[in-house]
Amino acid sequence: METLTSHNITVMFLSLGILLCVARGLGELAQRFHQPAVLGELVAGVLLGPTVLGTLAPGVSQFLFPLEGVNAIGLETFATLAIGLFLLVAGMEVDLSTVWKQGRIGLKVGIASIVIPFSIALALGWAAPGALGRHADADPLIFALFFAIAMSISALPIIAKTLMDMGLYRTDLGMVVVSAAIFNDLVGWIVFAVILGLKGGPSGSGNNIFLTIALTLAFVGAMLTLGRWLIHKALPIVQAHTRCPGGELGFALVLGLFGAAVTEWIGIHAILGAFIVGVAVGDSSHLRERSRVIIGDFVSFIFAPVFFASIGLKVNFLAHFDLPLVATVLLIACVCKLAGGALGARWGGMLPREAWAVGFAMVSVGAMGIIVGMIALEAGIIRERLFVALIVMAIVTSMISGPSMRLILRTEKKRMLRDILSEKLFLPELQAVSRRGVIHELTAAACEAGGLNAQTVEDAVWSREEALSTGVGKGVAIPHARINGLRESLVAVGISTTGIDFDAPDGGPAHVIFLILTPESDPGAQLVIASQIARLFRDPRMIDSALRAKHLSDFLALMPQEPDTGDQCAL
Repeated sequence: METLTSHNITVMFLSLGILLCVARGLGELAQRFHQPAVLGELVAGVLLGPTVLGTLAPGVSQFLFPLEGVNAIGLETFATLAIGLFLLVAGMEVDLSTVWKQGRIGLKVGIASIVIPFSIALALGWAAPGALGRHADADPLIFALFFAIAMSISALPIIAKTLMDMGLYRTDLGMVVVSAAIFNDLVGWIVFAVILGLKGGPSGSGNNIFLTIALTLAFVGAMLTLGRWLIHKALPIVQAHTRCPGGELGFALVLGLFGAAVTEWIGIHAILGAFIVGVAVGDSSHLRERSRVIIGDFVSFIFAPVFFASIGLKVNFLAHFDLPLVATVLLIACVCKLAGGALGARWGGMLPREAWAVGFAMVSVGAMGIIVGMIALEAGIIRERLFVALIVMAIVTSMISGPSMRLILRTEKKRMLRDILSEKLFLPELQAVSRRGVIHELTAAACEAGGLNAQTVEDAVWSREEALSTGVGKGVAIPHARINGLRESLVAVGISTTGIDFDAPDGGPAHVIFLILTPESDPGAQLVIASQIARLFRDPRMIDSALRAKHLSDFLALMPQEPDTGDQCAL
């Protein structure tokens, strides 16, 4: 049996260490400039790959990252495992219930944001495959289908992160965008898997095309119905007999590996199996938020950087950079995605400015587009110059999404949170100990001050809370609703020293709860108030200061006199 030599082991650990170190370092640097970490991780691969290191020191590049041999296979194996785990985590972020609870608006945006870009890109890919970088041996239909899915898929993790950074994740607009991105991701990956099946798949399992597609659809259907139910029933047993969070972590990873193996055997890429298993696992209400965060961090900080950096080792980006093609692909992606998201939002009844914001949110292609491009390159569907164009497009769309939303959601009239608060609506010692109880207590105070029907308002707030919890993390929650007939916004603030579980992303309890009631005719009011709250509690120490406030004057002293014009997101 062939074994690794001492030299192979030395090179393996050295190359992985260097790759992870540079990728993590540049990823952190990118985030300091408010850019996605994947940008820095890709740059790390470009610096260590044939583009830079291979040109300046080809001997060192060949020693660390050989193109063939045992070490090349080892790195490729690690990257394959990394992409599978990354898609497992991406699947866990998909909350199917959010799509249905959001209703027609989110679903309409999701449908339009994938159908419109897919149709336009399919026509362009079929009409001009040579100009867009089709591989000479690739089937024209397969190439056109691939190009269509590359232009229509969205980056759910980056979209969610952008909304969180802007303080809009738990707002109505954020809920529409997230539900649309979930639908887009789910449909996009299934369609891409079917395209790979038409191509013949990467596994060479021998299944014919129709059997491959049938088995794929059967796997997806079974996992999202029976499999999801079984996982939901099994998780409490795992939690009862294993230590937290190790038991849940191991359970999720084992299922993800099994799912990847099944779809690879079927003849579809392993990533689909990992992604669908992630959807099934993440959909269970028994999965603790802390465990979800740990699994995500474990993959995002260790495996994902190595995978994205390894992409830069495959291609010389300077040698294959085609400016006209890059500009064309970027233009097609931006126009198609923007049109799909904005038209879908208008179809769902959203106001023009909100619709444009949704369109720009859906523009981000990010890591998902990079993965699609890499698989297509390995499958021989595209050439290197289109691959480079897709990488650039994915990075640029992710970079422009957030700033464009901020620009669109900017308003000249700055409505300050401090001007809305009143002594009657400041409750320094909440009596309730549950989420529903807090909403009832704050709603009663707000309705008494505003002359509203307490039961109607409470039902509206609780209905919104059931659709998507409003815990934003760092000890803050923002339950809210748009109220018909309300003339001016009302904000009630409650302080809980013990904390209330609002199912926040960080798993912590909410100590400061803002009940936000806004006129149904003014959707922008909710966004500006939510973004101001997010900025106010950006510093983790703020929550301790807020807990010491016994009067509204103490609380107002913590708030800025003027809005932060550099990050004002509102309508």
